[in-house]
Amino acid sequence: MTQITSAALIVNAKSRKGQKLFERACAAMKGLPFPVDAHAVDDPRNLEKTVHAVLAKKPQLVILGGGDGTVSGLVDLLVGKGVILGVLPLGTANSFARTLGLPLDVEGAIEVIRTGKPKRIDLGMIDGDYFANCAAMGISPQIAETVPHGLKKVLGRIGYLGWAAWQFVRFRPFILTVDDGSEVKTMRVVEVRISNGPYHGGTWLVDEASVNSGEIVVQAVTGRYKRTLAKNWAASFFRHDSRHQDTISFSGKSLKIDTRPSLPISIDGELLAHTPITARVAAGAIEVMVPA
Repeated sequence: MTQITSAALIVNAKSRKGQKLFERACAAMKGLPFPVDAHAVDDPRNLEKTVHAVLAKKPQLVILGGGDGTVSGLVDLLVGKGVILGVLPLGTANSFARTLGLPLDVEGAIEVIRTGKPKRIDLGMIDGDYFANCAAMGISPQIAETVPHGLKKVLGRIGYLGWAAWQFVRFRPFILTVDDGSEVKTMRVVEVRISNGPYHGGTWLVDEASVNSGEIVVQAVTGRYKRTLAKNWAASFFRHDSRHQDTISFSGKSLKIDTRPSLPISIDGELLAHTPITARVAAGAIEVMVPA
């Protein structure tokens, strides 16, 4: 097993909760057999700069604390740098941590850092951008792209849910085209999931996806009516076999994806692209700490 002798921790601490979790993580790491250079970053715009500063010190292990968006947004900076990734799940869904089999509490995740082992895994790619877990097209990116700035801050969760309900009323199924290099398929769909792991939004959705399969998976929820999507979400939440009735999956090293109309794509919760795109797998791109 790799003997870790140096590490750095970078936590997205933009909220009061984030700062408290950072302090809790620092307390839990006191029992680690190696020093940890810990950073709480209050402004997310400074996260990349902090990662660059940390990498200049050449640690063996870089622990990223935050949600799926934080990990995906920073993992590009770690690829090819010869460091091991550690994940401290501090988000809401924590889909990537679930895929890795990590405990979702701070102390449990730190225990994996202490007793776990490095494992080489795949990353997904949307064009030239690496991502850790999943990307999506459909109602969720539409909500994220259209929600008025500051709505949740001003009106709270009720205001945000009201906007989401309004967008669901306005949402329409769309046309998806998938080109795997040998065949082009076109269909009407209500949601598309581009997956490097089985979890989306904290729920197991894509059975075929794995971080060590060497392939990217595109799962489409087919249908002409929005009720198909609601039915699929409910069946997936309860892990009912009927969740497979309205889905079709494509897998490969590289898949070209287009939609009519052009749609936004959320990559681990962050709006970072619009169709058309090429989804790829970066096989064995990075090492990550997982339970022994």
